[in-house]
Amino acid sequence: MIRAAIVGLGTWGQNLVRSVQGRSPAIQFVAAATRSPDKSREFAQLHGLRMFPDFESVLRDASIDAVVLATPHSMHTDQIVAAARAGKHVFSEKPLGLDAADAQRAAQACADHGVTLGVGYNWRFQPALQAIRRLIENGSLGRVLHLEGNFCGPSAYRFPRGHWRHEPGEGPAGGMTGRGVHVIDAMLYLAGPIEQVTAQSLRLAQDFGMDDTTSMLLRFASGATGYLGTVIATPETWRLQVFGSKAWAEVGDVEHLHTWDLKVCTLDPERLGVKQQPVVHTFEKTSTERAELEHFAQHAVKRQPIVEPGGDAVHNVALLEAIMRSIRSQLPARVG
Repeated sequence: MIRAAIVGLGTWGQNLVRSVQGRSPAIQFVAAATRSPDKSREFAQLHGLRMFPDFESVLRDASIDAVVLATPHSMHTDQIVAAARAGKHVFSEKPLGLDAADAQRAAQACADHGVTLGVGYNWRFQPALQAIRRLIENGSLGRVLHLEGNFCGPSAYRFPRGHWRHEPGEGPAGGMTGRGVHVIDAMLYLAGPIEQVTAQSLRLAQDFGMDDTTSMLLRFASGATGYLGTVIATPETWRLQVFGSKAWAEVGDVEHLHTWDLKVCTLDPERLGVKQQPVVHTFEKTSTERAELEHFAQHAVKRQPIVEPGGDAVHNVALLEAIMRSIRSQLPARVG
């Protein structure tokens, strides 16, 4: 059993605690640290969490094996490095950092100090996404030709002027930082590294805050192409579709924190003039938040790596950096 401290007890931090507390044989939250303890005291008492005055106090406590970070994006790298130096395993919400050098520094610190680093890309624990990967690996989809997705919602309207989530430094490229990185991670999981991006990003809905309309054209190292849109001033929706030379597979809905269905449509080479209907596959309900935290805990017990220097989580941040270069130059940008 990994004994963990949650750092940051906002909506998402509380969600992570609820996903495993009293339900998991692998990880239990025993402590918490937050910038606004008065707002979280009742929640902490309900879930048996000792409240610490600050992050540094958590790191000094020998009874805590790991820290789980649900803090603002710009704080992740330094907190990960500090936790690694204190010998604590770290699970961080995405992204690892806001530039590739910081993300690499975080991953390297954990590798150097022999602690496990996990990152909150919970889509990888969706049975439907795992099923798409199997279809690619066993050849059912054929060659992957193109991937396209979006992850949209009213995020720009949820937070008042002056909130940290409206700071351009906390949310480069608008919805890419909070939402789009999930789709990118899924694309990396399915199609491998991305080598070039062409991006545009605008603020159209409000006169303050981060960009609300961001879109990207992608070129994968495999030769496949891709598209991603993140609009954060519109109702909730998300979708990911993978087009192969033999079939396409699609996931998408309004909610994303549930167990997805999967649609697969297969080409019939003997009847090319017949429009094929997709088959819908359903899966046993699962909590991806619990799955990702248990996966982290199981690796931490054995001190096995998850996020490594130069791996997908670092590449994801390198792509974000390239997106920013493309936005500024209005030209394609190489990744890394």
